[in-house]
Amino acid sequence: MDLNARLDIMNWLAGAGLSGVAETELVREFCERTRAAGLELSRGLVFIDTLHPVFEGQGFRWSDIESNESDAFEYRSTSEGEAAENWQRSPFYTMLQTGENEMRISHTDEHYNMTAKLIGDGHRHFATFIHRFGDTGIIGEMDCVYSLWGMRRDHGFDETAMGAMRDLVPLLGLAVKSAAHARIARTVGHVYLGRDAADRVLSGRMSRGVADRINAVLWFSDLRGSTAIGESIDPGEFIPFLNDYAGAAIGAIHDEGGDVLKLIGDGVLAIFREDDLTAARRAALRAENRLRMSIETLNQRRSAENRVTTTAYVALHVGEVFYGNIGSDERLDFTVVGPAVNEVSRIASMCRTVEREFLVSSAFLDGLGSSEKRHFVSTGRYALRGIGRAQDLYTLDPAIRAEGHAASPFEPYLQNR
Repeated sequence: MDLNARLDIMNWLAGAGLSGVAETELVREFCERTRAAGLELSRGLVFIDTLHPVFEGQGFRWSDIESNESDAFEYRSTSEGEAAENWQRSPFYTMLQTGENEMRISHTDEHYNMTAKLIGDGHRHFATFIHRFGDTGIIGEMDCVYSLWGMRRDHGFDETAMGAMRDLVPLLGLAVKSAAHARIARTVGHVYLGRDAADRVLSGRMSRGVADRINAVLWFSDLRGSTAIGESIDPGEFIPFLNDYAGAAIGAIHDEGGDVLKLIGDGVLAIFREDDLTAARRAALRAENRLRMSIETLNQRRSAENRVTTTAYVALHVGEVFYGNIGSDERLDFTVVGPAVNEVSRIASMCRTVEREFLVSSAFLDGLGSSEKRHFVSTGRYALRGIGRAQDLYTLDPAIRAEGHAASPFEPYLQNR
């Protein structure tokens, strides 16, 4: 590969990195461009650790022949079990132990499990690289870019080929790192702010006091008896307990298009927003029904494991709220505020008083059709703590919760989701 060809690829990499080309496209086009320039790559694999609550990192691959494997994959922790054993038999683990930045591997070397299958597929020579970040460039476990390259030709990665790779692969790594940073920002935002709130912040809505006045369906749920449960079980069991039930609530809300804005102890604050608030009400009802089914499954599993079980109180309300940045220049929260938020929290607290797991306000019920309203019964009119006016509250007709009828009022919505 001559100098002009290298410069062309380097210029393309700089532009692709700045424009935010996806990692799969970066790796694919990098391999195709280097092949066209005379560097006969047959295989490319690039991976990088990330900051994610489930996955340790993500990888991207390319081959000179068609296959059924995906262009991208995610991997979980490599610190234990079979994953740890496989990692310790990789060339990258050896390089980290020895401090090397590059390594050449021949098809005669069967020590590394990562290359053994590739050798069986006809790849004969490999070059591996680790490009490490400086201290200020590290995020969590993301401290370098790993890459493996294969060739089928007999003379493999000679000094000319290695020289070209030394020039080009660092720029590819920089472009991949740039894309990974953008993905991490989205992930962190979605995990800690909620999906819609994070997208708004990442679009530039970060100024203090910037908020939209919206009408929304408000959800507040918390767990029955969580304080007593926390005092009665081993401290090491309490967080898994909270995680199990929070996972059920968050999953149900997300599955029906809602956005979780806050986790407050064992409480969940969420909103459902649609142009048609009747549709948002129905989405919230489906989410509540999903939560009940998830809790039933969860409780069966936890009971079989001799672990404590509970259920959830859920309140639904509709009102006008301010949705945006609240706080100071040093610490902002993107959330909803307003009287309606206080009201839905107080309605959830009333579940204990009226001994019902599910309550909705008259404002919520008024937006439903008559065929839907008939499934609800009044629990009475109540003065809510800190709220200036009394509220009429409603719950599902107890017969609806009877076995075999749990989803009856929701079936049309579940079918037409």
